[in-house]
Amino acid sequence: MDTRRKPTAGSPVQLAALVVGAVFVLVGILGFVPGITTHYGDLGFAGHQSGAMLLGVFQVSVLHNVVHLLFGVAGLVLSRSWAGARGYLIGGGIIYLLLWLYGLLVDQESAANFVPVNMADNWLHLVLGIGMVAMGYLLSKSRVTTRH
Repeated sequence: MDTRRKPTAGSPVQLAALVVGAVFVLVGILGFVPGITTHYGDLGFAGHQSGAMLLGVFQVSVLHNVVHLLFGVAGLVLSRSWAGARGYLIGGGIIYLLLWLYGLLVDQESAANFVPVNMADNWLHLVLGIGMVAMGYLLSKSRVTTRH
């Protein structure tokens, strides 16, 4: 009989990664929906010239939307394992904190703002980064296990 402990399929950290991934997929899709994305006709591939605004607030581009979709799919896939889910939340949170710093430092009217980001994006990235890192650590502190 194998007495090693294995994480359950529905651990809190896995559920969190699944939900975060699903939200990113939804946001990526919504970035391509006229009406939900205002100034949709101004949606550019990349760069600060893209005038499209998700929910009328967050500057988006085709590249930005595709990144959200890919990041979301990564969360859905990585949520299948405890280690993957934890890594997604912590690693993804760190990426978003770095993106927040990038957004604060980059000249938003320059070619360096290729994502693109605006101040609303910056503060959302800070909240996402802190939230994802916190979920990754806090929800994996008490690893839920079963015997198989």
